[in-house]
Amino acid sequence: MNHSNFNFYDAFDFDDDTLVFAFQVVIVVVAEEESNNQGRRIGYRDSILGHNIVNRNRKEGEIRLYNDYFAENLKFTESQFRRRFMMSRRLFLRIANVVEAHNPYFKQRIDVIGVLGLSCLQKITAAHRILAYGIPADLTDEYLRMGETTAIESLRAFVKAIVEVFGDWYLRALNEADICRLLSIGEQRGFSGMLGSIDCMHWKWEKCPIAWHGMYTGHCRKPTIILEAMALQDLWIWHALFGMPGSLNDINVLDRSPIFTVLAEGRTALVNYKINGHEYTMRYYLADEIYSNWSTFVKTIPRPLGAKRKYFASK
Repeated sequence: MNHSNFNFYDAFDFDDDTLVFAFQVVIVVVAEEESNNQGRRIGYRDSILGHNIVNRNRKEGEIRLYNDYFAENLKFTESQFRRRFMMSRRLFLRIANVVEAHNPYFKQRIDVIGVLGLSCLQKITAAHRILAYGIPADLTDEYLRMGETTAIESLRAFVKAIVEVFGDWYLRALNEADICRLLSIGEQRGFSGMLGSIDCMHWKWEKCPIAWHGMYTGHCRKPTIILEAMALQDLWIWHALFGMPGSLNDINVLDRSPIFTVLAEGRTALVNYKINGHEYTMRYYLADEIYSNWSTFVKTIPRPLGAKRKYFASK
């Protein structure tokens, strides 16, 4: 994923301190899961060699999930839901309703032998647990009463629905309206001409192949994947570059980032603002000390002396 904009926070009031997940990584995981099942498939339809029918009691899993997290007198609190699902219950239900309306796969149906199938909440919860925690698809069986193949199907359908529903709005470049909003927010916070803050973080890669450990191991001492992101204080992440090896630092990642491509090509609109009576036309980003001394970066003062410098550093 080279360049993407995620504005779930703006649309759904997402106020959790979590990050956006890279769907391309999920597709790779799903493909690997499916490849492990290819050896069991045979030539005729709906038959799997050595397959045993297991009565999982889907209704029991549905009732348990509903009573635990979604009933009127639910068992677990909102804070427990937020910790386990990494989002608020309201946000989860709004996403579930949108996905169910978009793809009939998530509607609860009766199968050919008259048995009620899995509910929308079961399917989306399974997909969400796999995405959020990286668990094997088979692990969803114990709590949700869902088979491994169905969990993988739900994951693929969920990821596809998210991209189809939200892709045109969230997976796009900034437009003029977005830029005006960013500049307005920056001005309100005392930084006229600011588009946001840039930084990198390392995601631990537990399943990194041993042969790749050297390339993906840096100062964290363990294999990691780097995420470069542009964000505002309201957690709107409008740029994300994910996939760089952990042996790189912020400057190396910036050299490979498309964030300044438009600026380098001279295709950015000028911004006029004044600071201390001086006029400026170039937008800038807040950054930490490791970044180069470019005119597009404004850094904090590490050891401020004097009231003016201390006030600037506190902002």
